[in-house]
Amino acid sequence: MQSEHPADDVAAFKQAFRRHAAGVAGITARRPDGVPVGFTATSVASLAAVPPLVSFNMARIASAWPAVEATDHVVVHMLGARNRAVAERLAGPQDERFAGDHWAPGPLGLPLLNDVTAWMLGRIVERVHVADNAVIVVQVEDGELGAEDEPLLYHERAYRILGEHV
Repeated sequence: MQSEHPADDVAAFKQAFRRHAAGVAGITARRPDGVPVGFTATSVASLAAVPPLVSFNMARIASAWPAVEATDHVVVHMLGARNRAVAERLAGPQDERFAGDHWAPGPLGLPLLNDVTAWMLGRIVERVHVADNAVIVVQVEDGELGAEDEPLLYHERAYRILGEHV
């Protein structure tokens, strides 16, 4: 079946990805002056097991980009259903993302989110600029598993949890 929309139709592209459920992660770093930065990401992916590499994408106009561009390390946090409020906070206004007790300084002084299902400290090994965005590749150097939880998903512009098995 042919679509009525041309392949370069941005609205159709956005709608296609709204229909694609994705896991939610939190990425944290520090600016050179020590101020914590972070954001939610649905683009986190396992790139390789040996060496352990993780990738994520971000816009180079994002408020956290200058910190990610300037730092050597980030923390990738896997978020569960119990972390929905943290996901919303990291997607909210930049100056409110680290107000509160939902985090503490972690390895290398980087912001470590509390009670996540897993976290990984990663050394940035590659920043690939693509259009106005970047693909960031990190090699995992440390990490920890947290308590199990239902995965937090983002689908159709809303946070969700898994439904029944099919």
